[in-house]
Amino acid sequence: MSELIKERHLVRKALIYVRQSSQYQVLHNTESKRLQYGMEQRLRQLGWRDVEIIDEDLGCSATTTDGRTGFQRMVAEVCLGKVGAVAAREVSRFARNNRDWHQLIEMCGLVDTLLVDHESIYNPRGANDRLLLGLKGSLSEYEIDLLRQRSLEARWAKARRGELLIIASVGYIKTPDQRLEKDPDRRVQRAIELLYEKFFELGSARQTLMWFIEHGLKLPARRHGPGGWETWWKRPSYPMVARILTDPTYAGAYSYGRTEGRTQLVNGAIRKTRVLKPLDKWGVLLRDRHEGYISWEKFEKIQKMLRDNSSQFLQASTRGAAKKGPALLAGLMRCRRCGRKLLVDYSGKNATVPRYSCMRGRLDNGEAKCIGLGGVPVDAAISRELLRVVRPGAIDAAVKAITEENSRQAALTDALLLELKAARYEAERARRQYDAVDPENRLVADELERRWNVSLEEVNHAQARVEQAMAETGQDIPETDRLANIEKQLLDAWSSPETDVRLKKRIIREPSVRMQNPKNN
Repeated sequence: MSELIKERHLVRKALIYVRQSSQYQVLHNTESKRLQYGMEQRLRQLGWRDVEIIDEDLGCSATTTDGRTGFQRMVAEVCLGKVGAVAAREVSRFARNNRDWHQLIEMCGLVDTLLVDHESIYNPRGANDRLLLGLKGSLSEYEIDLLRQRSLEARWAKARRGELLIIASVGYIKTPDQRLEKDPDRRVQRAIELLYEKFFELGSARQTLMWFIEHGLKLPARRHGPGGWETWWKRPSYPMVARILTDPTYAGAYSYGRTEGRTQLVNGAIRKTRVLKPLDKWGVLLRDRHEGYISWEKFEKIQKMLRDNSSQFLQASTRGAAKKGPALLAGLMRCRRCGRKLLVDYSGKNATVPRYSCMRGRLDNGEAKCIGLGGVPVDAAISRELLRVVRPGAIDAAVKAITEENSRQAALTDALLLELKAARYEAERARRQYDAVDPENRLVADELERRWNVSLEEVNHAQARVEQAMAETGQDIPETDRLANIEKQLLDAWSSPETDVRLKKRIIREPSVRMQNPKNN
């Protein structure tokens, strides 16, 4: 037995601290875990009878004590003077930063607690042992920094070659030679294509989401199943739609380093977040690496549309998304005096009368109110000019609108047909599972029969939706004499209160890029 171990140490209990940095290590690095638990035998050979193992920090990093309840409990018991020795296979198991490591050494020195690893026994009260423990802690911290740096350099080197593929985006599969290919499931491909088509038609990510929800269409997502990553279908959400619209993978590009980490101290706790960087600040961007769902030019157009739709519409570079308010020029008009965007106030019955005012100076800086004008005559003048310009092409526009509507309805029907095929496949699979089971084993047969009935109900529901969509497809183009009156119908439609004001706003915004320049207003 070592001369450092005294009777006063043996009468107190010994603690063994067991830790591995990640869940992967816990599951796969079993030899390391076995060696750590083997420290119990070493302590008993040194003379301790009361030995406690603290292993609740398995899978936790030692870079900080946050979340390491086992380490905190160990330090608390040491401070109470209940521990004669704390042991670990290597001292790096205790902590990977000098602050936590030296705190443990100081506490052990104050209450006369020994530190034990697989090689030596240390007395923190001794100058030489304290120096050696400090050096081991510094080397441990340096080691983890060096390993992290080497790992990051290797990842960046592989990423610059376009070979670092961690998880394939929805709609793609990763090949054994680290390439991306389109998912062979035609239903998955059509859902993503339809999402882009509806975004360009509606001009808003939220309106695209609402269209999918209104028509009961699902979007593909990824989850980790028994056989690895698999595709499943779920009700769409805004993050799902935004993720697809902002991912350059769908434009055939490879990207890496699109986000950066930020660390903040909030209420005494460290909080780490990821922030998306501007496109020109991305670490790696390689175009034309694989087959895309859209071109790179369309991807850039989508990003511009999303920026213009930003809720921070008071910024000089954005106009804001077209919303339900009756003011047609919201987010477009600027003050000729100061160049700020005009705000919109509503008054009158049901708050439907708009008024444009330049009040940002007064709201932000206490300045005098700049200008204000009624919105009704302004919107009426813009509407007259717009109708005057588009009136000559009203017939051609009507024919094109009917053609595009038929095309959109056909696309919806196509998506519903693919959903029906998938439902029929699931029903057939449920039937085969039911037929394969022993009918007398009711514990299993009843559950498989229930699943088969549920899948058949899904087939009937999908079939009904397909029939309804087919009944609405194929709108005929009106005769020439009916189209001759299209100009009046256009005026009536524009003035009708039932016309969606967001549609009128998109019509006004599309040709009026010049309105973003204050000098032209």
